[in-house]
Amino acid sequence: MKRRAWLTLGAVVLGGGGIAGYAVASPSTDGAGGPAERPVKVYNLGLKAPETGERELPRTETKQFSLLGISWTGATKQLDGKAQVRTRSVDTGTWSSWQDLETDADPVEDADERAGARGASEPLWVGPSDGVEVQVVHEDGTTSAGLPSGLKVNLVDPGVTAAEADAATEPAAYAEDVTPSPTAPSPTATTPAGPASNVPEPPIVSRADWGADEDLSPDPSEYNTDVKAVFVHHTAGSNDYTCAESASIVRAIYAYHTAPAPNGNGWNDLGYNFLVDKCGTIFEGRKGGVDQPVLGAHTYGWNRESAGIAVIGEYTAAGASNAALTSVARIAAWKLGQYGVDPASTVQLKAGATQKNLAGTSFTSGTSYPFSAISGHRDGYATECPGNSLYGQLPTIRAWAAGPVQGLKVTSLTGATLSGSTYWTKGAITVKWSTTTPGSLISKFELLVDGNVVTTVPGTATSANTTLAAGSHKVAVRAVHQSGKTDEKSTTTALTVVADTTAPVFATTPKLTLRTGTVETAAVPVTLGWKATDAQALKQVNLTSPTTATFGPTITSSNRTAKSGAASTWSMTAYDVAGNTRTSSPAFTPLILQETSATKSGTWTSRSSSSYLGGKSYSSGTKNASLTWTFTGRSAAWVVSRASTSGQAYVYVDGTKVATVDLKSSTTKYRQAIWTKSWSSSAQHKIKIVVVGTSGRPTITTDGLVYVK
Repeated sequence: MKRRAWLTLGAVVLGGGGIAGYAVASPSTDGAGGPAERPVKVYNLGLKAPETGERELPRTETKQFSLLGISWTGATKQLDGKAQVRTRSVDTGTWSSWQDLETDADPVEDADERAGARGASEPLWVGPSDGVEVQVVHEDGTTSAGLPSGLKVNLVDPGVTAAEADAATEPAAYAEDVTPSPTAPSPTATTPAGPASNVPEPPIVSRADWGADEDLSPDPSEYNTDVKAVFVHHTAGSNDYTCAESASIVRAIYAYHTAPAPNGNGWNDLGYNFLVDKCGTIFEGRKGGVDQPVLGAHTYGWNRESAGIAVIGEYTAAGASNAALTSVARIAAWKLGQYGVDPASTVQLKAGATQKNLAGTSFTSGTSYPFSAISGHRDGYATECPGNSLYGQLPTIRAWAAGPVQGLKVTSLTGATLSGSTYWTKGAITVKWSTTTPGSLISKFELLVDGNVVTTVPGTATSANTTLAAGSHKVAVRAVHQSGKTDEKSTTTALTVVADTTAPVFATTPKLTLRTGTVETAAVPVTLGWKATDAQALKQVNLTSPTTATFGPTITSSNRTAKSGAASTWSMTAYDVAGNTRTSSPAFTPLILQETSATKSGTWTSRSSSSYLGGKSYSSGTKNASLTWTFTGRSAAWVVSRASTSGQAYVYVDGTKVATVDLKSSTTKYRQAIWTKSWSSSAQHKIKIVVVGTSGRPTITTDGLVYVK
C-alpha cells in the first residue's frame, strides 16, 4: 500500500473565519508501509463573506480528511442556495473540479432536544485529501442575506481501525477490496430478539465491525411499533470509492452526523438504519439492533413507521450496481417481512409533518397517505434523493424483494440432442437456466419431470442433473422465491425429452463393390454401400477407416477408391439422435488378375506399355477368341483399353452370357473398368470374355480382371 504523509498542522486561522477545531499529532506508518491505527477526527473551518456577497473559503491547506460537508446554525433551517467544494488529493497533490453538495437534506426532527444541533448538507466522500476550497451562493446569486449564519465546512478523517491496520500489513493481493466480515446481531438483556421474518436475514456488517465509536452516540435508542415501509436513499458523493473503503465511508458519515457542534452536526446517531455499498455489502446503521424497529432520522415526517436504507454513492446520472440493488432488496424484504408487509404492496403512513414531496404532493401532519412499501426518499420529502437513476430502479428492487422469481428461462440442456422440437438423450441430462431475479433472493429451484419434483437445488444454483427412464418425458424448471411465491412464469415451458438406450442397427452391413472408372493399383474405384436404421431416429453414419466421412441418415452409398492387393477395414459407426451408437468393421481386399492368369482360346497378341496394368495387355481381333478367369470373391470388374477402333465382346458369368460390351470410344483410354458384377456373398465364379469380331473394328484389348474378396 502507498505511504501517505500525515500533515502536522496547528490550528489554521482564516481572516474573519473560524479556526480548526484541534491539532493532531503525527501518527507514523508501520514497518510494512501501511497506515497505523488512528482514531476518527472531525474539525471545522469557518467561511467568510467577501465583497461579492458569497460565503467562501479560499484554497486552504488542512490536516488529512476524506469526507466533508457544510453546516450552519439552526438544525431546522434550510440553505436556499448552492454549495460547491474543491479538494486536493493526498496521493497526487492535484485539485479536483468543483463538486456540488446536496443541501436539501432533511431537517432534524428532534432539534429542540439536541442542544447545539446544526443544519447540514449531505456529506461528500472525496478520498484522502489535505486541502479544501468552498463557495456558497444564495439562490438569487447576488446576496448572502438569505444564507444561514454560522456556515462552516466540516472535515472528517475516518481514521484507521486496528483491524484495518492489521489488514494493511498483508500482501496487496490479499488487502485489495476486502470488506469487513459480517457478524449476526445478538439480543441482549435489554434488547430482546426482534420478530421473525418470513424471509432469511442477509449478512450485515455490525457497528463494531465497521468501527463505530459508540461514545459519539451516548443517547439510548428509540423504537417504533413496527416497520410498514422502507425509504431508499443515496449518501451522495463519489461512486469512485473502492469497496475496501466502504467501512471508512460509513464511519466518516457517522462521525459527520454525530460529532459535537461546531465540528460536527451534533446529531444523536446515523440517520439511516442500513447502508449498502456498490459491492452489495450491508452495514448496520443506527444502533439499537438490526432486528428491531429502530427509529431512524432519514425521511422527514415519515420516520415513525419506516426504516431507511442508503446506497453509498451518487445515483442521479448512473444507476446503482446489481449487487447494491440485490442487497437493498434483501434487507428491505427481511425488514418488511418481520411485520408481514409485502414489499410490492401499498401501505398507509401517517404524516409527522406538514410539507410537500419533490413531485409537489402535499401532506398534512396527522393524516395517512398511501406509499409503496419500498419508496424513495423523494416520495416523502422535497429532495432529489435517491437520484433519478436509482429512483428509476425502485420497481426492480420491489420485484426482486417481493417475488415471485422473474426472467426464468432454460439456457441449455446438455446430455441431449435437439432434433426438431424434441430432445433425445441416453438418460443422463443437465438442465441449465438463468433468471433476472438474483439467486440470493431465491429459495430453491426444482427440476420437474412429468410434473414431479425429481431434484431440488439452492436458489444460487444455475443447473441440475437427473437421469431419465426410457421413454418420452416433459422436463421443466420451477423457481421458488425466498418469500415462497411462485406463479405461472416461475415454471419454464416443459421441454419434450425422449430417453432412448437402444442402439441403431446396420440392416445392410457395409459392403465394398467395384464400379466403373479408371483403375490404378493404388486406387481401385469402388462403391461402399450400407443401410443403418434406428427404432427412434437415426442421426448420421460416420466412416472412420480407412478414411473419414460423415453421411446423413438417408445416405446409403458412397463412391470411394481402395488400394489393390491389401486388405482394408471399412469401419462405420451409426449414431441415433440420443447418442447411442453401433459400429460395423468389415474388411475387403481388391485384387488384380492380369490377363496372363486367364485361360485362353483363339489367337491373342501381347502388348507392352506403361499405360497398361502391369505394363502388358492382350489384344485379339479373332472372332470367338476368349479369355476365362476363375476367382473367389463377391464383386468383379473387367478392365480394358478403349479407342475409336475398339470392337465388341460378349461377357459370360458362370457359363451364362450376361452382356455384350462395346469398347469403342472417341478418345483413347486405358485401364477402364467397363463392366462390373457383384454378388451378395463371396463365392467362386468364372468370368469369360469372347471376341465378337465386329465388322470394321474387330479388335479388343483386355487389361485384366479386378475382384474383391
